[in-house]
Amino acid sequence: MADNARAKRLADLIREVVAEKLQRGIKDPRLGTHVTITDTRVTGDLREATVFYTVYGDDEDRASAAAGLASAKGVLRSAVGAAAGTKFTPTLTFVADALPENAKTIDDLLDKARASDAKVREASSGASYAGEADPYRKPEDEDEASE
Repeated sequence: MADNARAKRLADLIREVVAEKLQRGIKDPRLGTHVTITDTRVTGDLREATVFYTVYGDDEDRASAAAGLASAKGVLRSAVGAAAGTKFTPTLTFVADALPENAKTIDDLLDKARASDAKVREASSGASYAGEADPYRKPEDEDEASE
């Protein structure tokens, strides 16, 4: 079992090598400049690496990028093996990063909350209190009532 620092260094190396190879080494049109490597995680035994990526575009672009990454997996693994110099090159698994979709969902929810707050603010702009302005009794009020 490798230590965490070694797994982290290998994950960083894999991220850099894969990103560089995608940018300059692979001529697949499905893997254009719209694929970004966001994170890489390596298991503790250094046998498997998960590469997270995002794709700028619509669902069709994401599907074609996933197919392109699957077809380029062997070339990318060879590049990682040459750069790492380890006895065993980790197998690469590509996973689409859900961060952009989560961020969009959060932005949509925040927009709904702002709209709801604006409606409440608009409804309460001319409103007044149901009772007196200060409905709580004060000690000087009790003195006046007892006289």
